[in-house]
Amino acid sequence: MSVIVEMEVAASDFELGRILDVVSGVRIEVETMVPAGERAVPLFWVYDGDQNSFESRVREHPAVDAVTEIDEFEDRTLYAIDWNVEFDHFFGAIVENEGHVLAATGHSDAWQFELRFPDHDSLSAFRESLDDARINFEVIRVYNPTKPDAGPWFGLTPTQREALVLAVESGYYDIPRTCTTVELAEKLDISDQAVTERLRRAIVNLVNHSLLVTADDD
Repeated sequence: MSVIVEMEVAASDFELGRILDVVSGVRIEVETMVPAGERAVPLFWVYDGDQNSFESRVREHPAVDAVTEIDEFEDRTLYAIDWNVEFDHFFGAIVENEGHVLAATGHSDAWQFELRFPDHDSLSAFRESLDDARINFEVIRVYNPTKPDAGPWFGLTPTQREALVLAVESGYYDIPRTCTTVELAEKLDISDQAVTERLRRAIVNLVNHSLLVTADDD
């Protein structure tokens, strides 16, 4: 049975964290990791950042071949990085132990990850690899998403859970709808577009950690 771990990793202890080198006040959220042969191309959102400065800093990193702007909104920009995962012990350990990145959010000093592994043995081997590489990390939660005692979050980050609960309680999913994303944005103190994106990611995480995981195990 698959197992999911939520953990925090020091930004300076893995290559992608050093590549992105998030300055104070800037937040990065990984959208997905696209496999490309032996490489991994992350697509990620950069919130509240100086776009030109950020792109210049990332391009200068020796492990980066290219950084490409994919999309841009008022409060965030979507980028893709062509980056060699072989230089990153953290992501190398994920790949070696058949893990998958479900969610990742980076700040100036640390990153929060949700990772899925095939079983507890794979997770244990992954943690041993991090210890061997002297990567500082803190395990926040470990759970089997299909067990009754797995808890109500099922892969949702705290901000995703907050937005989804508020949307349901406020009537956003009612018919007829009694709340708009603009009203949700005011309550959450974020932009209308950010609310829409957060709800979308929350629903994707919820399905991935419940319905799809159950189908795989069956």
